[in-house]
Amino acid sequence: MPETAISDEQILGLMQHQQTREKGFRLLLGKYQERLYWQIRRMVLDHEDANDVLQNCMVKVFRSIDQFEGKSALYTWLFRIATNESITFLNQRKKRGSTSLDEEGAPIANRLQADAYFDGDKLQAALHQALHALPDKQRQVFNLRYFEEMSYQDMAAVLNTSEGALKASFHHAVKKIEHYFRERGLE
Repeated sequence: MPETAISDEQILGLMQHQQTREKGFRLLLGKYQERLYWQIRRMVLDHEDANDVLQNCMVKVFRSIDQFEGKSALYTWLFRIATNESITFLNQRKKRGSTSLDEEGAPIANRLQADAYFDGDKLQAALHQALHALPDKQRQVFNLRYFEEMSYQDMAAVLNTSEGALKASFHHAVKKIEHYFRERGLE
């Protein structure tokens, strides 16, 4: 049976017992790892950084799965951890000033084109450039709504804010991205 066909309840059931915990975790990874990677990657941009953050996220999930209360969907809980780990990584990088001079001066589109793991075209690179010009909250909301097609209700649980605030943030993000594309003749 493919990992995606296994229910969250089955995965959680396996992870509750010491003898089946690793199997449950492997199934959880198979079901959610790729989606979590792309959520993280859109936030931190770099493939290697995204892998590091994903690994930290998965360690945190493995250690704290017993604390999952089931008040939200497992998917929502995982995305909240991934989002928080990404924010922590970005904040630590800012504090350390670990952005190299090359990265600091290079537009995001150029960095993406140089990334061996980026296989997008010019428009996708421009979209990432526009996204990274957004305030953090608007970028997070846009990523979850546009790329993950997450409902406002689930986003409210992930980001711990109201649905109304999320709708406003998404609207502002879309307007800013449209403006970015119009300014560059990329409509």
